[in-house]
Amino acid sequence: MSQLTIIAKLVAKKESIDVVKSELLKMIAPTRKESGCINYCLHQDNDDPAVFAYYENWESSASFEAHKSSDHYKAYVMALEGLIEEKVVSKMTLVE
Repeated sequence: MSQLTIIAKLVAKKESIDVVKSELLKMIAPTRKESGCINYCLHQDNDDPAVFAYYENWESSASFEAHKSSDHYKAYVMALEGLIEEKVVSKMTLVE
């Protein structure tokens, strides 16, 4: 099975930017330790601090699905409930 790239864009509600950023940062260390995680990087937009993006590479789709079943992922989803305006997750495959 081929490597999977995830680009996840989240837009925090303006009044929740700091809380959202804190919760997103909590995800980095445990996720990077997961089996199948190649890299997991968080970015914040330079012009709009409410916009965050994760750039992730996983060994396979199964590795990513296992990530979504982890306790830290479930805690993150619950912590961000009601604090996000928009979330778009793109699953991508390297073409070149």
